[in-house]
Amino acid sequence: MAQKTLKKTAPKAEKANVFSWEGTDKRGHRLSGESRAANINMVRSELRRQGINPLKIRKKSKPLLGRTKRITPKDIAVFSRQMSTMMNAGVPLVQSFDIVGRGHEKPQMQELILGIKSEVEGGTSLANALSRHPLYFNELYCNLVHAGEQAGVLDTLLDRIATYQEKTETLKGKIKKAMFYPIAVLSVAIIVTAIILIFVIPQFKSLFESFGGELPAFTQMVINLSEFLQEWWWAVFGSIGLAFWSLFNAWKRSLNLQRTVDRLALQIPVIGAILHKSAIARFSRTLSTMFAAGVPLVEALDSVAGAVGNIVYGDAIRRIREDVATGQSLQISMKQFPIFPNMVIQMVAIGEESGSLDTMLSKVADFFEEEVDNAVDALSSLMEPLIMVILGTLIGGLVVAMYLPIFKMAAVV
Repeated sequence: MAQKTLKKTAPKAEKANVFSWEGTDKRGHRLSGESRAANINMVRSELRRQGINPLKIRKKSKPLLGRTKRITPKDIAVFSRQMSTMMNAGVPLVQSFDIVGRGHEKPQMQELILGIKSEVEGGTSLANALSRHPLYFNELYCNLVHAGEQAGVLDTLLDRIATYQEKTETLKGKIKKAMFYPIAVLSVAIIVTAIILIFVIPQFKSLFESFGGELPAFTQMVINLSEFLQEWWWAVFGSIGLAFWSLFNAWKRSLNLQRTVDRLALQIPVIGAILHKSAIARFSRTLSTMFAAGVPLVEALDSVAGAVGNIVYGDAIRRIREDVATGQSLQISMKQFPIFPNMVIQMVAIGEESGSLDTMLSKVADFFEEEVDNAVDALSSLMEPLIMVILGTLIGGLVVAMYLPIFKMAAVV
């Protein structure tokens, strides 16, 4: 049965806080604990309903900003898997939230999970409760939960969501692995080169001045560069930092710039191929998960466009969505865009004809995720000798420049 896209029209709930309390039970035994509610009066009422006489209730202060740990997508993926496991074991929804929330090591996740639990206890649907936290639960997540609630298969949908998020995070990790290593090594190489130019080269300069005579051109060029950096290092590094900061802010604010950067990134040798395969894997995995959950194809494509991770692919998927909405088949619409390989289109065509589109898309996602893994390994093997060449050129060039005058003097002697 087709499910409608979740409408975010629920009223905003009062923000819940964490309170610590001390009290006595009916036998006079002292008890203590923590409760989550909007205010102290609600905590007091809840304790009395449980047969506890509250003596002290105080609001817990939030941890200092420097000590907080940010909630990551991996945390949400683990939360989804825990909730899926709990519900599959027959634990009620509210109790599952309570167990997972109180057992989490991050205070921020505890606050988030127990806050959602309070909203669900108050009669709010789980999908609406999650939609009030868009920073952690996107439209795709909320729509899948909504579909599970409407169809009465929330535990099954949570399992699919958990699997989807785990595979997505694994794919992201592979891409970050491909990018982080060369960037980190080159950054260290640039820092070491700057230190040599600013602090080491001047020592050689004073030595060469005592020799007298004319220095080799390469050595003189390095000394001139060292003198420039000694005087203007603050301007050089400040300009580089300002350029990166300006580019990052412009990228966040300008959709056209994001589109240009994504398009150029897809054309980079080797790395572009990894980004292509990654985008196709995310497209296939997301669409397979949503279609299997009973979300209509047109609505699913709208969510997939935002989850694919590349604006070029996102624009293409939105245009495909428009064609599908007019009655055109998915595989015919995809043929208009060369960014989709022929193998993907053929698998989609088989899925549409056999009525197993979600299964075919899942197989496509598995294939391209493995391709990304192999491509990342190949890139790592390619980058190692390339980085060695760059390091040798930078550091070795400076060493040769400093020793050329000594070699020249020895030849004269």
